[in-house]
Amino acid sequence: MAGKGAVRERAATGTIAGFVLRIARESTRSTQTAMAEAIGVDLGTWQGWETGRRPLTNVKVGVLLNVRRRLLALGADPHILRLLYPAMDADRVISATVHPENTAPHPLADWVHTRDTADMIVWALNGTAPPVLAHRSTPGRRGPVAKAPLLSVPHRSVFFSQLRDTAEAAVRAGEAGLLLHRQALYLCSYDQTPEATSWMGHALHSRRDLITVRGWTPQWATARSTAVALARLGDPRPLVDFIDRSMADDDAAETANLTYWAYWLGSLPEPQPNDAFMRQGPSNWEPVRLLRGLTAGLHQAPAYVDLYVHSLWALLAIHRWLPQADPELTDTLFARTSGLLDRNAISPRSRRELGSVHYVLRENRA
Repeated sequence: MAGKGAVRERAATGTIAGFVLRIARESTRSTQTAMAEAIGVDLGTWQGWETGRRPLTNVKVGVLLNVRRRLLALGADPHILRLLYPAMDADRVISATVHPENTAPHPLADWVHTRDTADMIVWALNGTAPPVLAHRSTPGRRGPVAKAPLLSVPHRSVFFSQLRDTAEAAVRAGEAGLLLHRQALYLCSYDQTPEATSWMGHALHSRRDLITVRGWTPQWATARSTAVALARLGDPRPLVDFIDRSMADDDAAETANLTYWAYWLGSLPEPQPNDAFMRQGPSNWEPVRLLRGLTAGLHQAPAYVDLYVHSLWALLAIHRWLPQADPELTDTLFARTSGLLDRNAISPRSRRELGSVHYVLRENRA
C-alpha cells in the first residue's frame, strides 16, 4: 500500500460536485460555453467548477443558488440537481481525509450522513454510480471522458489508510468519538484490498461485544453499523444475532431502527448532529417514502436482506394502511417477497416476518 506521503500532488477538492454539475448541464443538452453564458460566468469559471479545480464548496451561497435555479429553469433534471449538496459533502469528507488539518474536526464527526452522501463517496472510491444516476443515458462526446469521479489509485490508498487511522483514534476518544468511529468504519468496509479486509475483520470482530447487548444502549447505532459491515464482508450471522438480541421485542430499539432508516433514505429531512435523534421516534418522516426505500433495498442489497425484512415487518406492523397508499409499490413488494419466500436465503425469523408482510400485502392489494 502506498504510504501517506507518496501522493505529492493535491487531489482536486471539488471533483464529485463538479461531476454532478456536468451531468446536470448535459441533461439540458447545453454546451459548457452556452451554459456559462446562460449563468453569467466566464467559460474558465464554469470549466473549473466541472473539473473540481474550483470547488463548488468555495462558491458564494448566492451564486450557487443562482446556478441551481438557472439550471432548473433551463430544463436540468431535478433529481440530479438534488445531488449537488450531498456531492459537496462527499468532496469535503474526502478532502479532509486525504489532506487532514489537525485543527479542524473531521466532517464525519460533524453530523450524521445520509445515504446520498455515502453514495457520492462510494462513487469516487469504486465507481459505483448512485441509484439516481445508474441508468441515465450519456450524450455522445468527443474523445475519452471519465464515467465516474474516481479518485486515483494513490489517492484512494491514502484515503483508506488515513480513514483507518481516524477510526482507531475515534475509538480512543470514547463516547465523544462514537459517531466518527461508526461512520469511518462504514466507509472503510469499501476497501477490498487484502490488507484492508484483514484490518476490517479484526476491527469489526473486536467490537462484536456490542452486538450481544440486548435492547437500546448509547452504542446501539455503532453496533448496528458493525453488524451491517460484517454482513457486507460475507459474515451475515452477527446481523441476524443483532436483530434477535438488540432490536426484536424492544420498543426503543425498533423505533431507533425505523427512525434511522427514515433519515438514511431521505424520509426525515432535518440534518442531525449525532445519533441521539434515533430514540425520538417518528415526528415528520414520511412512511410511504420509507416503504419505497426499503422495497428498493430488499432487491438491491441482498447481503442485508434480514435487516430489510425485519424493518419492513416493523413498519407495516405500525402502519398497516401503507399498502393502500401506493398500489403499484405494493405490487412490486408483493412480487419481491414472493420470490424471497420461494428461496432459502433468509433466516427463520426473517421467513416468519416476511410471511406476515406477505399476508398484509395480499390483504391490502387493490
